This record gives sequence, structure tokens and C-alpha cells, in this order.
Amino acid sequence: MSHPRSEDDIFAEFFGASSIPSGPRNADGIFADYFGASSPSAPRREADIFTEFFGVSSPSAAAAAGDSSKGGDGGGGSLHHGGDRKADPIEKKLPCSLEHLYKGTTKKMKISREIVDVIGKTMQVEEILTVDVKPGWKKGTKITFQKGNKQPGVIPADLVFIIDEKPHPVFTREGNDLVVTLKISVLEAFTGYTINLTTLDGRRLTIPVNCVIHPEYEEVVPMEGMPLQKDQTKKGNLRIKFNIKFPTSFTSEQKIGLKKLLG
Repeated sequence: MSHPRSEDDIFAEFFGASSIPSGPRNADGIFADYFGASSPSAPRREADIFTEFFGVSSPSAAAAAGDSSKGGDGGGGSLHHGGDRKADPIEKKLPCSLEHLYKGTTKKMKISREIVDVIGKTMQVEEILTVDVKPGWKKGTKITFQKGNKQPGVIPADLVFIIDEKPHPVFTREGNDLVVTLKISVLEAFTGYTINLTTLDGRRLTIPVNCVIHPEYEEVVPMEGMPLQKDQTKKGNLRIKFNIKFPTSFTSEQKIGLKKLLG
């Protein structure tokens, strides 16, 4: 014959304890029964909760610690991840002839730098860097390599080559245009002149000028300038200027002849 079950029996069957705990239970007791640890007695920090679940410190705590270190570098360079400082860039000029900047070329640059081996010993090594100079590059164009000295706690500096243009005996460069100035006589200025030029890539140009050449006159030859850096199928102009050599004196006969010609 079955008997009514008491509250103690039901509690023991479900929870494995002999009786219902007497008196009202606080939050600490309930937390300990279910999670096997005492309930936190005070509000927990975000960093503590993050560490308990993931085993590493909270990113926000790390960021806060990182913020406190800013401004203490005191020197050149910039801060990167991990707190390492990047050394200031090292700049070197790379002289190029106008022919090289017109046609393009490859330059080999020998550099020497310091590195740190696996045991922390500093040693000097030499390397050959290849710089591919493209047609149309201008003075001031920069080519960057990450090839500075390696030091503990410092990210190697960038090695920056800066294109420098050598003077040319015939041409000067103005933007994408090539400019040449020719000396001619007054007779040639009045009677016509034929220009003969060798281009930067070795071609021969013959340009007849049949008009009267005055000191401000400029002959423009399209598409015979420098290649455009962004579109090497196009070129600037070749601009030819003239330096007219005037005689210092005339004879009486020459003066009469000029008067007839110009009068």
C-alpha cells in the first residue's frame, strides 16, 4: 500500500540531499549548488570575466595599457603592433641620364646593412638591389625597399631611392616636353633653316623651318618629347627655341642692302 510522499522524499530523489534546506537561501548558496563555486561578492570587471572564459586578457585592457605608453617614444620613426618602433627612412639619390628616363633601364645597387642573427649577434651583410627605371619617370620619383638595418625592438627602416636627373648636353626637360635651343645666324633666321637632331633613342630628325625666325619663335614637334609615365604610348612635345646671333657691325654696302630688303 502506497503512502503519500513527503517533501523531503521528493527533494532527496531529485537533488540527492536528505531534506530541503531550512530557511530562505541567499544568492551565494544557490550559485554554489549549481556552479560549484561561490558567487562573486562584488560586481566583476570585464577583464576578469574575459580571462575566466577565454584564458587571455581582455583586448580592452590591453588597449588601455597600450594607450598609456604612447608619447614615450621621444624619437623619430613610428610605433607598430607589438610596441616596436620603425626607424626613420634612409634616402639615397639615384642619378639617371635623360636617355635612361626616356627609354627605361635597370640599375643594380650594392648596399651594406646590419642584421641580427638567431643568437642576437650583429653582423654586416651586402646585397644587390635591382631598380627597374620605367620610361617617363621624373626627377623625384621614389622607389622603396624594406632593407634597413635590423636591430632588436626596431622595425627596419625603409631604404628609399629618389630619381635624380643628370644634365644633358642638348636637351632639357620641362614636364613631359623636351626643349632644345639652337644658335643660328641672322641670315639663317631670314632665309630659312633646316634642323637636324638626334633623339634620345638614337633616331635622326630633319625639320625644315621655312618662315622667318624671330627671337620669340618656337618650333613645336608633337609626340617627340618624353613618354608619359601613366600612358607610355603617348609623349610630350619637342620644343625648339632659337638663339639668333646678330652681327656687331655692318659695312656701308650691307646697310644699303638691308634697307632695300627691309624697306
